Amino acid sequence: MLRSLFVFLSKQHWAQRLITRWGFAWRLASRFVAGETLEEAMQAVEGLARDGINASLDHLGEHTTSLEEARQAVSEILRILNEIQRRGLPANVSIKLSQIGALLDSEECYQNLVTILENARARDNFVRVDMEDSHLTQLTLDLFLRALADGYDNAGIVLQSYLYRTDADLERVMAQGARVRMVKGAYLEPRSLAYPSKKEVNAAFDRQVERLLGATQKAGCPALSSDGRVPPVLAVASHDPKRVEFARQTAARLEIPAEALEFQMLYGIRRDLQQQLAKDGYPVRVYVPFGTRWYPYLMRRLGERPANLWFTLSNFFRK
Repeated sequence: MLRSLFVFLSKQHWAQRLITRWGFAWRLASRFVAGETLEEAMQAVEGLARDGINASLDHLGEHTTSLEEARQAVSEILRILNEIQRRGLPANVSIKLSQIGALLDSEECYQNLVTILENARARDNFVRVDMEDSHLTQLTLDLFLRALADGYDNAGIVLQSYLYRTDADLERVMAQGARVRMVKGAYLEPRSLAYPSKKEVNAAFDRQVERLLGATQKAGCPALSSDGRVPPVLAVASHDPKRVEFARQTAARLEIPAEALEFQMLYGIRRDLQQQLAKDGYPVRVYVPFGTRWYPYLMRRLGERPANLWFTLSNFFRK
């Protein structure tokens, strides 16, 4: 019931008008959203950089409803890349294909992706293609692997451990030498597609991280780029201390240096762990969302899993 409520509210304009007027709503959102403007996001990235932490910027606004809106999203992403270069920041961009037309025209979406990748490559930068819910998994992988085959090696993919298919998908992208961000997965998926228990998801996550670390070892442990923009082969994206420790211990057992394993976390969550990992010599990258569409982002995030409500509220008061 709680989940349905958040999903319902995320789509209601009247609820957005009402809730965004509450000061508390923005104070809560601003704990996890860097601001509404690119300038505010850049200030957040500069603050992270002072702590030795890299960033991946995401301009909120997936599920565009027209090709013109998708083209506008592309223009904004190009503006972000330009600003990163102008300021010399250790940051790249994360994008969702539904933001650049995947739900409207897959071919135009691919051409939009190419435009972004070419612009990023000209600036020695990197683009992380985020994974969305399961109805977009196959299309996202297909377009990403097409880009790799077309020579765009400055792109990386996200895989979600809770999907049954991910072990096979991992082998497929590893065969192409892809850079991978492993996440547990946060969308609400049916039992027919995803592991239903936390224990099973954790086991899958650890198994896949270990598989990627083994591949990293065989590849000679390629590390983070000197400017902090291009990540190592493997990015472990988790706030779970047990998952983080498993990755650290496995890397140590395989004699993989710290600089070849990047940990990624969300803006505003577990800053203490982010800073400790950076002090320990690991590359750390924070996912920094920004934009005026923070309300749907926050509601959907809470609605994806009811447990996120307590997680979000507890982190509101935690550094």
